[in-house]
Order: sequence, then structure tokens, then C-alpha cells
Amino acid sequence: MPLSPLLSARSYDDLPGWADDDHLAAFEAFRRSAFHAPIKPYRTGSLGIDFAAFQPAYEAARTAPLANRIEARAFFERHFAPAHVSPDKDAGLVTGFYEPVVEASPVRSERYRWPLLSRPADLIDIDDANRPAGMDAYLAFARQTTEGPVEYHDRGAIERGALAGQGLEIAWFADKVDVFFIHVQGAARLDMTDGRQLRVTYAAKSGQRFTGPGRVLVDTGEIPLEKVTMQSIRAWFKANPDRVDEILWQNRSFIFFRLAAVEDPELGPIAAAKVPLSAGRSMAVDRLLHTFGTPFYVDAPTLMAFDDRPFRRLMIAQDTGSAITGSARGDLFAGSGDAAGEIAGVVRNVADFYALVPHSLLDEAPR
Repeated sequence: MPLSPLLSARSYDDLPGWADDDHLAAFEAFRRSAFHAPIKPYRTGSLGIDFAAFQPAYEAARTAPLANRIEARAFFERHFAPAHVSPDKDAGLVTGFYEPVVEASPVRSERYRWPLLSRPADLIDIDDANRPAGMDAYLAFARQTTEGPVEYHDRGAIERGALAGQGLEIAWFADKVDVFFIHVQGAARLDMTDGRQLRVTYAAKSGQRFTGPGRVLVDTGEIPLEKVTMQSIRAWFKANPDRVDEILWQNRSFIFFRLAAVEDPELGPIAAAKVPLSAGRSMAVDRLLHTFGTPFYVDAPTLMAFDDRPFRRLMIAQDTGSAITGSARGDLFAGSGDAAGEIAGVVRNVADFYALVPHSLLDEAPR
């Protein structure tokens, strides 16, 4: 597969701030993908960055841990060359996500009334091989019935009780808005009332398209577009508790979860690329276009939330999300807990993306 014309070769001198970055932190994240690669290969995205071309870099990363930033920078420059990623729509954009840490109860009570649910038995994966005629081609999940697959219950139906009585509840929460934002983030750490700390990660979804509450609140004139952040959305819900369902049910997509161990509290959850996320170094991308494990240098000079200076960092593609679509689109993992949430909630900045392409593919990139 040839490289897409959206990728155009550059030199490292063209990357603003490249020499000042902490390449060692990026290398540690890259190395986690290198160890996963022999277990299950990543799928090559349609922009043509071939997974097989990463093998020399992955092998070197597995066998040679690095000691400092200088060695890490040399590693990336030795194995890769930068290619600017042109937007396939609008301008390049970064947003942020994080892992909430939320108090939860193992049982329902008057205070803890809102659950996270595990995957139901009647939820099946759907693709062109088993998709009935006329079913929305977007749907990747469906409900198995005696008459065949049908669209799954949406958020409103599930929250009104469509799955009640099946024993799917993993944990219970005091705030319905907290539950919704766990859905948005796709993972959380749970401080259980019985003293345990658990982690939940994405297991499946009902399949419908994601509609963000920020967009709904903008379209209805409740919050100006330039004021939309996670914090402003939460504040609006707090001020309008009687309208929470009205807004949230317009997002028909519903997420199901599974329990996972908290093996390393310094790392985030295991995400779509099957490795733990690294705060400030892991990024979600459009997995149809991009190849997991690809290093991306992100230049977002107006983004100051991470460390009070322009965001210019080497990131590793290790997750995806239904709202992350397009060639020049990234969602930056900010870490776990409230401080990370304060960062992630305000990130919405124009950015340039440079994919680091294995040298063996570079001859195919236009200049």
C-alpha cells in the first residue's frame, strides 16, 4: 500500500522544538507497543504507514533500553523520518482525555443509584458478513434476536430500564454525570466504599453515533462555542439537574465496561492498542487512517495546559475513539485523577501533526 498524499516528507529541522523535547519519555511509551507487537500485529491504517515496516524499530526498542534523552532522540531519528500530515478536513485539532478517579459502591443504595454496566449477552459484533440489508453501515454492534440482528438499545432506552434485571451492574455511583463522563473517557479508577481500588475499561458499545453534550448545548444556545469545556458542561448540568436526561439522551451511544487490574498506578488504562497509556505521551487517533504504535510529533503552540509552555511533544498512537476522526486529529491522554481532568477538559487547540515514518517507506512519500 503506497503512502497517502496527505503525508509529505519533512526534515527534523522543520519540527518546531524537536530538539527540546523529552524523547526518552516518548521512547518508554513506544517500547510498550514494541513488546505488544509480536503478540498481535496492529492493523495498517489507510494512510499506508505499514505495520510491518516498524519491525526493525520494535526489535531495537525491545532489546536496547535507553538511558537518556540524547539516546532516545537518536533512536527515533535513526529509525524514522518525519512526514507532515495534511488535514483531510478543516484544520488539525487536538483535544484531551483522562482517566477519572471516582468513588463507587459495590451495591446499590439510596446514595449510589447510577451503575456502570458490563457487556450484555445479546450484544454481538456486526460487520459486512452478518449485517442485515438496510442496517446502518456505521453500526459495529447489534442485538441478536430470533429474527436476526437489529440495532441495539440506545442510551435513553438503557437508562429507562431496557437491560434491568440482567445483573450487568459493575458498580454504583452517586452522580449520573460522573457516569456519563466515564463513558466519554472510556475508563476509570474506582475508589470503592469497601476499601478496594478497581479499574474499569471499555468492553463494547451499543453502536450508535456519539453526540457530545457540548455540541448540543452550543446548538441550543446554552453555552457559547468558545466557552465549551468539560468544566463548563459539568457546571451547566449542576445548575440544570432537571435537564440532564434531555441533553444526555441525545447522545444515543452507550458504553459497556469490564473490570481490569490496577497493575501500575503510574500508568493509565490498557487502551485500544492493548498497552497501558502514558500520561502526556499516549494519543488517540483515527484507527481507520493511522497505524497504532506510530510516533507523532504534535505542534500545538496555543496549548499551554500541560506544562505552561507551548505543547510540542512526541506522542505515540495507542488509542482511538468514536469522536476522533480525520487525518490531523489527536486526543491527548493527560493522566489519571482530578488534576489530569482539569488539563484534559480545556484542551481544544489547533495543531500540526508530523508522523514519524519508517525510513523504508519514506521514498513513497511525496515531497
